[in-house]
Amino acid sequence: MLATAFTVWGAAVSWLEIAAFMLALACVVGNVAQRLWAWPLAIVSSLLYAWLFASHRIYGDASLQLFFVLASCWGWWQWRYGRRAGQPPEARLRVVRLGTRQRLMVVGAWLLLWLLVGGVLDTFTDSDVPWLDALPTAGSVLGQLLLARKILENWWIWIGVDVASIVLFAHKQLWLSALLYAMFLGLAMLGLSRWRAVEAATVAPVGGGSRAG
Repeated sequence: MLATAFTVWGAAVSWLEIAAFMLALACVVGNVAQRLWAWPLAIVSSLLYAWLFASHRIYGDASLQLFFVLASCWGWWQWRYGRRAGQPPEARLRVVRLGTRQRLMVVGAWLLLWLLVGGVLDTFTDSDVPWLDALPTAGSVLGQLLLARKILENWWIWIGVDVASIVLFAHKQLWLSALLYAMFLGLAMLGLSRWRAVEAATVAPVGGGSRAG
C-alpha cells in the first residue's frame, strides 16, 4: 500500500494515500447530506490515514485518526439512535446550534487543547512540525464531537481545520492530501449552508442560549 502509484511535483503519491483520499471524500459528502453510511466510511478511511500519517512522522494526526475511529462509532450510534431532551422516542437527532457562551467555550477548548497537544508533540516526539500538526489535531477532536451530535458549529471548526491542514500537508508534500483538504474546505462551506437551512426550517430561534441540549 505504501508503494508509489504516481508522482506529483516530484513527490510520491502512494496507493494508501489514494484509498484514504477516496473514502474520506465520500465520507464528508455523506456527512453534508446527513447520511448514516458516512460513518463506516469514516472508520475505514481513518485507519488508512493513521497508517499514512505515521509513516510521514505526522504523529498528532496519526493519533487523531484512532480517536476518529472511536468517535465515528459513537457518531454512527448517535445519528441512528440519539435523541435530544424533549424529543419523542421515535424522533431522529436534528440539527441545532450553540449559543454565544457555548461558542466561546468551544474556541477556548480548541486553544487549550492545541497548547496541550503541541507541547506533547514538541517534547516527546521527533515531529518537525509539532505546533502546526497540533492545531488541526485539536480542532478535529472538537469538530468530530459536535458533528456526532449534529451541532451546526461543527462546520465552522472544520473550516479552520481544513485551512490549517492544507498548509501542513503542502509543507509535507502530501499533495493529494492537501488537495483532499481543499475539497473538504469547499464541502465544509456547503455543509454549513445546508445545515443552516435545515436548522432554520425545523427550529425557531430561542433567545441567546444554547439550543443543543
